[in-house]
Amino acid sequence: MTAGAGPLRVLVVDDEPTIAEVVSRYLQRAGYRTLVAADGQAALAAASERWPDLVVLDLMLPQIDGLEVMRRLRENDRARVPIILLTAKGEESDRIVGLRLGADDYVVKPFSPAELVARVDAVLRRVEAPVDQRPAIELDDLFIDPAARRVLVAGVEAQLTMREFDLLLFLVRHPGQVFSRNQLMDAVWQYSFYNDTSTVTVHMRRLRSKIEADPGQPRHLQTVWGVGYRFQP
Repeated sequence: MTAGAGPLRVLVVDDEPTIAEVVSRYLQRAGYRTLVAADGQAALAAASERWPDLVVLDLMLPQIDGLEVMRRLRENDRARVPIILLTAKGEESDRIVGLRLGADDYVVKPFSPAELVARVDAVLRRVEAPVDQRPAIELDDLFIDPAARRVLVAGVEAQLTMREFDLLLFLVRHPGQVFSRNQLMDAVWQYSFYNDTSTVTVHMRRLRSKIEADPGQPRHLQTVWGVGYRFQP
């Protein structure tokens, strides 16, 4: 759980003191250094003072809501800090907006603090994974460079989030093979216990909008109805 500069920093943003305290304590036990903010303004101030390695962000915040905090973090994001959203059961539309804005994951309240720590571990493992030295992949209009984590579509760079890139690369490396949403969650998100696979659907929709000439009639990222998705070269 450490980088060269010491323990990784996780910013916990929640206006419920009990939740913030419990989450912070569990993260500290797992070896993380935590910062806590009770509202959106405090979260932005804390991030500007010391940029975190990951943000656990509640959507329902006073002053500035979680989605606006996320937008502002992304505007000033020098290193695409991973963000895990905390949402209530009735906030599905906000949750989807958050994923579309580039959130890496979400947890629905009430949640197990141990499960949240597992999500943090999984997200940061992917961020800190060794550089993929395998050669670049060229497929007609697509150029994918695993080492630089860059994707060019017809010579123009596509701005992909960490999860979008990982999802695309996984499918590209298994051309023609069909994967269910559960299999993709396990392989890309590394959550074999995950029940809500709607995040796969959202990420696939975003990917199509970024790499397909006609997202409504995708050439590469195809749906196999009743089964899942496949990449067609």
